[in-house]
Amino acid sequence: MEASVYAVKSKSGFGLQSRRLLPSGADLRKQSLVFGASGVGMTKRNNCWGLSVVSSSMGTRGSVRGLFGLSAKARSVRVQASEGDVEDVAPAKIQVKSSGSVLPYVGVACLGAILFGYHLGVVNGALEYLAKDLGIAENTVLQGWIVSTLLAGATVGSFTGGSLADKFGRTKTFVLDAIPLAVGAFLCATAQSIEAMIIGRLLAGIGIGISSAIVPLYISEISPTEIRGTLGSVNQLFICIGILAALVAGLPLAGNPLWWRTMFGIAVIPSVLLALGMAFSPESPRWLYQQGRTSDAEVSIKRLFGKERVAEVMSDLDAASRGSSEPEAGWFDLFSSRYWKVVSVGAALFLFQQLAGINAVVYYSTAVFRSAGITSDVAASALVGAANVFGTTVASSLMDKQGRKSLLLTSFAGMAASMMLLSLGFTWKALAPYSGPLAVLGTVLYVLSFSLGAGPVPALLLPEIFASRIRAKAVALSLGMHWISNFVIGLYFLSIVNKFGISTVYLGFASVCLLAVMYIAGNVVETKGRSLEEIERALNPAI
Repeated sequence: MEASVYAVKSKSGFGLQSRRLLPSGADLRKQSLVFGASGVGMTKRNNCWGLSVVSSSMGTRGSVRGLFGLSAKARSVRVQASEGDVEDVAPAKIQVKSSGSVLPYVGVACLGAILFGYHLGVVNGALEYLAKDLGIAENTVLQGWIVSTLLAGATVGSFTGGSLADKFGRTKTFVLDAIPLAVGAFLCATAQSIEAMIIGRLLAGIGIGISSAIVPLYISEISPTEIRGTLGSVNQLFICIGILAALVAGLPLAGNPLWWRTMFGIAVIPSVLLALGMAFSPESPRWLYQQGRTSDAEVSIKRLFGKERVAEVMSDLDAASRGSSEPEAGWFDLFSSRYWKVVSVGAALFLFQQLAGINAVVYYSTAVFRSAGITSDVAASALVGAANVFGTTVASSLMDKQGRKSLLLTSFAGMAASMMLLSLGFTWKALAPYSGPLAVLGTVLYVLSFSLGAGPVPALLLPEIFASRIRAKAVALSLGMHWISNFVIGLYFLSIVNKFGISTVYLGFASVCLLAVMYIAGNVVETKGRSLEEIERALNPAI
């Protein structure tokens, strides 16, 4: 299960200056920004950087008059960040009705997310049957290779995806990605030997690794600011749908043992549709602008947002690049003092996501449900999958209302509580008569909590906080951390459980979740309601 497993940019009503590095909570409390305002209809608002702002209801542009407590001129309003304040209202902006639409192109990109989830889930039901067909029913080592080769390929693909997206563009990378996805699925479906199956799984893994990097990247760069959170979380929703589709696809196996070949072959169809759809989809205007193709960027903006917003979005892109003629970043630039702090946040979020135990919980859920008297593997998987889809759907509706940071905090706190409940259910004698129902309740609550924030938010948040010149590579690096930790947990989880016991392991997961809450509270900033260029200017100003 991806643990991971899932807005037109408006011009700001004021200029925003900030420190180069990602600000901590302490930094924000020390800073005060002074915004000049003109016009009438002054209303108090909150912006997503933790600052109370007084802005004109007419959306007149103000100016930053000072930082760190400098005085303001007349008619300017000084604002101070309040401790622990998570903002939920974006600055007032004039919204222009768009005649374009991004939804069809987000839908095409989400074919990559569906394939991501499908390839992750398809082997669970098919493994027993393909092992018999290929003559490895007694060889658990080779069966393990069939499962883990996908994760190894995904690790390679996630790092490759960033470089391909920077070199060839987002849409062409999708088209290229369809090749290993389709060929890998075909090889798995027609495999007559274990070697062919492993090669097919490796190619499919490379494909989903590339998808894991470029789907959230592309969606974030083409989405209107006001609904970027909702559209970004759709990525995780479609991953969950892909996993559920794989579970449903396995239902005929009991009556037809050779159905496993059809299960793998089905994945060829969305792979081809992905390539065809992306061949006709607009390229990311931000990538085009970076390449100096301004006229192409304008055409792309017109298709996505409508001709009414071309000037507005181009103005924002101009403002984001003003004073900077820096070339495209290399891999080593990610570790420079300028970018490392924000890059480390991305890597840490995916590391916490995995070490919090989502895949381990899913791997062990069948045994947990059996202890509660639920003997059907399909029923157990369906319950977990349904909880994940439901939670992700709720998260999609809240992403642009509650914000990314608050959902992350709520999610990891809920996961910690659920893990403690699971651990107590296994060890506390007073709860022994209720251990089965408590185990099921704890597992479902854990998956729900995960799907509210820890699942969808990192893939959405990272393209937002990374500067445009490092965005593709930084997303790829963070997702590489995800796949490596996913692989290690899958490899050693059962051994650790056998040595320490499932209760102790769950308690360890709860501790990781609590550490994540503290880390997020001090290092992650809220990004809802801010355009990508505004975020970039605040976190990574040009040098």
